[in-house]
Amino acid sequence: MNEPLKVLIVEDEALLAMELESLVEEAGHSVVGWATSLAEARGMIDTADADIAFVDIHLADGPTGVEVAEHVREGNRSMVVFMTANPKRIPDHFAGAIGVIAKPYTMNGLVSALRYLQEGVRRPPPVSVLPAGFTLSPAYESVWASSAA
Repeated sequence: MNEPLKVLIVEDEALLAMELESLVEEAGHSVVGWATSLAEARGMIDTADADIAFVDIHLADGPTGVEVAEHVREGNRSMVVFMTANPKRIPDHFAGAIGVIAKPYTMNGLVSALRYLQEGVRRPPPVSVLPAGFTLSPAYESVWASSAA
């Protein structure tokens, strides 16, 4: 059994953040905290020991999710997965993120994505098939998707 993931949630809508936290915990992982803005996220990223950060593109202080992803990448602390209803806002290079889960997501879709990510974090590359509703960034697709085939 793979070790559970430690997840940081960066989401400005409290109900969505609480729902996501509940789903992450029901899937057997732990949430190390959640942030609603770029400043909060930076502070948590610098102090929290997270494997994965689920980051919404549009936060309380504007479309700053990309800056959150770049801050994570600079510190090489954890992997970022964008969660957004508007994937077109993600830059082509994905700001270093692994990929995106489109909102609205389903519980099964999120659990499948977590299982896939857990494999990728603990023993890359993942052996499972890429779950529906989860899109890999071009950089990860070239490594992860080709190895699972």
